[in-house]
Amino acid sequence: MTPIVVLCLFFMYSCKNKEMKTSIPKLMTYDTIPQEKVHYPQEKHLKNIKQLTFGGNNAEAYWSFDGTMLTFQSDYAAWGASCDQIFYFNPFKDDLAKEKPHLISKRGGRNTCSYFMPGDSMIIYASTHRDSAECPPVPERKVGGKYVWPIYASYDIYVSDLRGNTKMQLTNIEGYDAEPTVSPNGTKIVYTALRQGDLNLWTMDINGQNKKQITFLPGYDGGAFFSPDGNKIVFRASRPPTSELRAEYYDLLRQGLVQPTEMELFVCDLEGGHYQQVTKLGKANWAPFFHPSGKKIIFSSNHAGSKGYQFNLYMINLDGTGLEQISFDPIFDSFPMFSPDGKYLVWSSNRNNGGTHDTNLFMAEWVD
Repeated sequence: MTPIVVLCLFFMYSCKNKEMKTSIPKLMTYDTIPQEKVHYPQEKHLKNIKQLTFGGNNAEAYWSFDGTMLTFQSDYAAWGASCDQIFYFNPFKDDLAKEKPHLISKRGGRNTCSYFMPGDSMIIYASTHRDSAECPPVPERKVGGKYVWPIYASYDIYVSDLRGNTKMQLTNIEGYDAEPTVSPNGTKIVYTALRQGDLNLWTMDINGQNKKQITFLPGYDGGAFFSPDGNKIVFRASRPPTSELRAEYYDLLRQGLVQPTEMELFVCDLEGGHYQQVTKLGKANWAPFFHPSGKKIIFSSNHAGSKGYQFNLYMINLDGTGLEQISFDPIFDSFPMFSPDGKYLVWSSNRNNGGTHDTNLFMAEWVD
């Protein structure tokens, strides 16, 4: 749900995020996939791990309301993607080692942050296609020696049916509008918008009406999700602590860039009240999602890695106690999401990628 993000690639390969191209020319099959490590022995909460994709950079896989489908973004060249496009599939029935998922973003551009709408017959996502059907240019990955990712002003939020027909455009103001997710009761959308020179969280009704800003502090607020009861929102944010760092943040933002290397997790209510910082771990803590109980948060972090590029999944209580490591891939695990019934976890990982830079989707039965 960000302008996404394989953050580990920032540090390992001087590559910014999901925009890294893949050179794989054709669909891979089970016979051609090197069998490495899919399940690490320390991963006691994950049972019967299943790899769902097999090439390219695949991320931000989010469940349908009925728990039978996933929508995600991918740049896999074998599926015809030259930059991130939106797809959906049934992870229990479809075999993406042998077939393509269903394409949603048929109007081109760069696309990100897809999520099912109530009823599971439409998908909300952000796209640059109104500006151009071509993929927008990727800026330099380093600015002043710092790793950055782009905030495209041409991103707007759209709703398409499952055939890829655009049904609604929910934002149309110049400036970044992306990262939408939907409340469990299907009445509200939370998203990130660039207004008045800063990136903050906004909410709107499911039809795009009654847009309201709910966070106001300096820094990039994004990657927001609702709690299971719909009363809270968890998100990640940068909070530059000094005037010099705030000036640097705003200077990059004027260039359409952000630096994603320092982020913490926060919780608030739907009005932005009861604002609470959850993590104080340092480095990049992001991709949060509520545990089905609503009392914990699962997220991705590189705080424990000495070199900055090892991202793993962690769980933490809302009050910041009880930190527990969940995944143990030596490179990258992120974008966790529980199924609506709490039985499954889906996430993105660099595990079992044959030594490539590919990031694939994985699903496991969850064990509390």
